Amino acid sequence: MTILQGPILSGIDLPEDLRRLAEDQLESLCSELRDFIIDAVSINPGHFGASLGAVELAVALHYVYNTPYDKLIWDVGHQAYAHKILTGRKNRFHTNRQYGGISGFPKMAESEYDAFGVGHSSTSISALLGMAQASAMQGETDKHHVAVIGDGSLTAGMAFEAMNHAGWVKSNLLVVINDNGIAIDQNVGALKEYLTDITISRTYNRFRNTIWNLTGGKTRYGPNTRNILKQIEKAVKTTILSKSNLFESLGFRYFGPVDGHDVKRLVHLMRDLKEIPGPKILHCITVKGKGYAHAEKQQTRFHAPGQFDKQTGNRITKPCAAYAPKYQNVFGKTIIELAHANPRITGITPAMPSGCSLHMMMTVMPERTFDVGIAEQHAVTFSAGLAASGMIPFCNIYSSFMQRAYDQVIHDVALQKLPVVFCLDRAGLVGEDGATHHGAFDLAFFRCIPNLTIAAPMNEVELRNMMYTAQLDNMGAWVIRYPRGRGVTANWKQPFKRLEPGKGRRIRNGEDLAILTIGHTGNFASSAIDRLEQKGFKPAHFDIRFLKPLDEKLLHEVFTEYNALIVVEDGTIQGGFGSAVTEFKSDHNHTAQVIRLGIPDQFIEHGSPDALYRECGFHAEDIYQAALTWYREAKIHPVSKAVNL
Repeated sequence: MTILQGPILSGIDLPEDLRRLAEDQLESLCSELRDFIIDAVSINPGHFGASLGAVELAVALHYVYNTPYDKLIWDVGHQAYAHKILTGRKNRFHTNRQYGGISGFPKMAESEYDAFGVGHSSTSISALLGMAQASAMQGETDKHHVAVIGDGSLTAGMAFEAMNHAGWVKSNLLVVINDNGIAIDQNVGALKEYLTDITISRTYNRFRNTIWNLTGGKTRYGPNTRNILKQIEKAVKTTILSKSNLFESLGFRYFGPVDGHDVKRLVHLMRDLKEIPGPKILHCITVKGKGYAHAEKQQTRFHAPGQFDKQTGNRITKPCAAYAPKYQNVFGKTIIELAHANPRITGITPAMPSGCSLHMMMTVMPERTFDVGIAEQHAVTFSAGLAASGMIPFCNIYSSFMQRAYDQVIHDVALQKLPVVFCLDRAGLVGEDGATHHGAFDLAFFRCIPNLTIAAPMNEVELRNMMYTAQLDNMGAWVIRYPRGRGVTANWKQPFKRLEPGKGRRIRNGEDLAILTIGHTGNFASSAIDRLEQKGFKPAHFDIRFLKPLDEKLLHEVFTEYNALIVVEDGTIQGGFGSAVTEFKSDHNHTAQVIRLGIPDQFIEHGSPDALYRECGFHAEDIYQAALTWYREAKIHPVSKAVNL
């Protein structure tokens, strides 16, 4: 795919090319970069709005700082497309997030300009502080360290921990706050209100104008620079500290708010900030989706809009033969049904209301629904507090992000046997977001925790029934994990049915070989078994449903009746469902062979889910081939002798 490049952008392959431009060319370059991103992402979907809003930041930073020697970290990475285009990946940008192409996030192995790999939010300041301290210890006094962090990412506790440390050790670094007032959904919380107050108050606007008057103009400042910067510092103290500036109290010098789309002004400010030692904050006000009207008006939708018509802004959707809903929407509609019937049910999410569909409940029951911001640890312990006081919290966190709250699940929920229902959206391989977002580890890392019931639905009806059962069960916490994307059942809204925790089900009877699955992978197995039956083989199929407690009665039957088991999961093969089955086999001296299919012991990169299932070896085709291989090696022939293997 060829993306047209403007005359200035076409001459830029690396930041050193950018630095040869005159300042008067930078605005035009920013316009060309926006056009390039719009053209590329409208055809090859990716994270859109945040990157459009950070174009001037990327240009100014690479123009002023000597990257890659100077270290630049982009928090999360949703905002880093202009950075990628300017750092040697322009001609490969059409492969962004595609199988075998460049990553959608900064990645150290991909480019020396990606100083630190990101994907989960709020890590940038901690990593930057480590780099700054290392530079100081190694005598690199000329090296600069910059992090760009969004106001949404700033809500996470880790960002505050890092600022608290940086302000204490006085490391020489700059934190650029890319403040657009929105993460994926609108930001929430006291920090959001605080940043808004800074932005709109007359006092702060007067301060902003003071900075511009002092640092603006057509010439550099020569010997007067130091005096001007002292005046800026005085302005900070007289106008901001009177309002108890949060960042100053943490030991940072605060500058802003400034227009994050005024690229010339950003260049001038950053040049001067290079001369100021110690930790600094540059607060930039930006617009998510800047330069594309549809994205500016519909910021949540255009966070990652999929393929769209760049003229109309309308999404381009592929025809879908099946009208099965997305699992997340089944969750969103089901929790409303349950909450209408049970006044103790509440919903909690860390900044993902539309992503997990909890926004549906927010609309009809705002007083019982909580978006706590990008704060997974707080979300879990907040849920524990609700449960300790008689509520039934459904805490919805993406599987990959649940890793950030592991201690809270153990210490605050499981240890105290509190009835929190964790709904893990995006479990398994999520596709184009890649290694930082795959929900590969939850089965393994939750299985070892006492007092948890761990369940995975094979379809939407099972998800509803697991949610229904979880809010009836007062024995402790539940984990219900389900994948990204659509399910398989169009007629999903069926009457609730209580399930027996720890009870699996036999889907098909068979001979010789049994295929055991957990969760959505059961549908892959069903497809494989259909093909095997056409070949004359009759494997059995068991949907285990619950990883914990395991259905030991069912497993004894399977090990007794069948010579071999193929165990399929969309989680890491180390420590997950297959490991649980092999441990059971060892503990009870069973002899049937166990063949495990799942995510191998490695980090899986980005690509379409179908391509990644094949790479990992648990696609329907892989299950089919594994079964054929076993039949061949066991010298078991199909019922029809005429059928060829």
